[in-house]
Amino acid sequence: MADWIVERGIGEVRAARIVNGEIVEARIEPDDALRAGTILSARLVRRLPIRNEGIVAWDDGEAVLSPLPRAVTEGATLLVEITRPALSEPGKPKRARARPAPPDAQRDDGPSIADLAGVRIVGAFERDLLGEAGWPLLIEEATTGNVAFVGGALSIALTPAMTLIDIDGDLAPASLAVTGARAAAAAITRLDITGSIGIDLPTVNDKAARIAAAEAVDAILPQPFERTAVNGFGFLQIVRRRSRASLPELFAHVPAHARALLRQAERTGGSGERTLAAHPAVIAAIAARPDWIQAVERTLGAPLALRADSGLAISAGHVQARFP
Repeated sequence: MADWIVERGIGEVRAARIVNGEIVEARIEPDDALRAGTILSARLVRRLPIRNEGIVAWDDGEAVLSPLPRAVTEGATLLVEITRPALSEPGKPKRARARPAPPDAQRDDGPSIADLAGVRIVGAFERDLLGEAGWPLLIEEATTGNVAFVGGALSIALTPAMTLIDIDGDLAPASLAVTGARAAAAAITRLDITGSIGIDLPTVNDKAARIAAAEAVDAILPQPFERTAVNGFGFLQIVRRRSRASLPELFAHVPAHARALLRQAERTGGSGERTLAAHPAVIAAIAARPDWIQAVERTLGAPLALRADSGLAISAGHVQARFP
């Protein structure tokens, strides 16, 4: 099987690496997202020399530029390379980040996982390999932040400072620390969590158990990353290079749920008109994109009907075919 299974979905590219029938890594790239590696022309609107940074802007965006080129004055244009898109963190939206591009660089939209070697592209009419490997469960984990494992569960929370993972369960503290650390590392990989990550393990006095928990992370989490040791309070911090939004960050916003519901519509059996029932915000997001609706209708060969239901949660949309 290919290293990655990729769907060029409506409004997004979805990708998963599947091992023994389960998703071990996943990514979602919204079509309108600014990708790391994009090279574009921007104008330096403000110099921040004390931080060796600047603010650059273009028609529909802006970024923090680091390092700040000495010879570029405010108002001048230059080529920049995006290193991380903008992030809509709770209460503290973060600008995209960029660096000066080489002088001979060409404008480019940046690499997509769908363009990499070794991927298998699957379409809406093909076998649902992502669904069979647990894609709906993956989306549920990203949405709720709840990840179950044998003997316990993880609670994942987004904060402006870092992604926090709390571990709870019924195992003895030393066993729970090691098992939970292993589950946390797997969830970090599966949900594409990057940046600063804090793992709150059970407090254990046994130094050997704390070392074993840290080693469990090392055994599962792909390099490169940096981490601390597990301190006496059971806290472990990890830092991974951040070049895109994680799945929990994407599903903290309505558009991701709208695109997920359209995927569900594409894969719904039966015939005749498909009715999409969802929270009014999700329905509004879909209604605002007639191109998305038309793409699904072309795939199904049937019209879509949209029904807003304020009693449904953002993530609780569903699809019904007129004829089963």
